[in-house]
Amino acid sequence: METLIDQSYRTGSFEELAFTYAPIGLVVSENRVMRDCNIVFASMFGYERQELQGQTFAMLYPSDEEFVNIRDRGVERLRETNSYWDERIMARKDKSLFWCRTRGHSFTPQDPLMRAVWSFADLSEVRPYHPLTRREREIVSHLADGLTSKEIALRLDLSYRTVEVYRAKMLKKFGVSNTSGLFQALGAIGTEHVVSS
Repeated sequence: METLIDQSYRTGSFEELAFTYAPIGLVVSENRVMRDCNIVFASMFGYERQELQGQTFAMLYPSDEEFVNIRDRGVERLRETNSYWDERIMARKDKSLFWCRTRGHSFTPQDPLMRAVWSFADLSEVRPYHPLTRREREIVSHLADGLTSKEIALRLDLSYRTVEVYRAKMLKKFGVSNTSGLFQALGAIGTEHVVSS
């Protein structure tokens, strides 16, 4: 029986082979639904390919709330430049969390999420996940967007003081004195492309 590898080399048609066996996670989506993915992508999240086909990306986030929080980030950038990337916390099938680098390209820039291709890279070896509460992840995410504590308080419907308390506790938790140090403690993260809701 001829394998995909044998067939690809025999015919000189490598597209399916390259997609299936690329050494980075790849997924083709339509309106936030994973139409197909490659072996590395499925394995990264602890699934078989067929378990992910036809599912929404929401299942790969720590919670539905966190998916809702970050699902539209990058849409404007894709619309303007058709290029987007960030680093975010994702969830495996076993519910373990990990940092992941996500890059996107839309086939429909006027409606960026209608049809797109994404790459995902597991950053666990270079950026281990440090446990944060959901609220801490939300606050870190907004800090990474450059928001002040007052702006974060308005977005999350919290008091300014509550945001400051969370921020102070995280600084203490990681033994740092400022937000820049906090991002470094979380794994040398630059703030420009961090999405850690």
